[in-house]
Amino acid sequence: MLTLASKLKRDDGLKGSRPPAAASDSTRRVSVRDRLLVKDEGYYQGGKFQFETEVPDAYNMVPPKVKCLTRIWHPNITETGEICLSLLREHSIDGTGWAPTRTLKDVVWGLNSLFTDLLNFDDPLNIEAAEHHLRDKEDFRNKVEDYIKHYAR
Repeated sequence: MLTLASKLKRDDGLKGSRPPAAASDSTRRVSVRDRLLVKDEGYYQGGKFQFETEVPDAYNMVPPKVKCLTRIWHPNITETGEICLSLLREHSIDGTGWAPTRTLKDVVWGLNSLFTDLLNFDDPLNIEAAEHHLRDKEDFRNKVEDYIKHYAR
């Protein structure tokens, strides 16, 4: 499904390791870039989507910041890469937001669910994509396939 395994194994090391106090904010963060490969199901099958995960110094009291670097047509991901995923919110109204007990593995599973589970239209981030899907599912699928062909191979 994805190639983040070796980075996730270091998850525990991130929690305990802190650079010297004099380090600037930019050196106190860990950035992980990797690809999520969507294989066998749904609109996004066969796509390779690259994400950047910034793990802040206050992790895991605050969630990591995640951005999709691959251009995508998706109701919960904007074309500029912002992601709507409850567990990435520090305070979520549905009760499934970030908690100190969550890990980077939870983030990966959450990202995967954006590609495999039923799309969330109650609170889409990309309203145009959500309305497109509701209006014409076949044309939506064609646009997703075009994006995959041009940006996610």
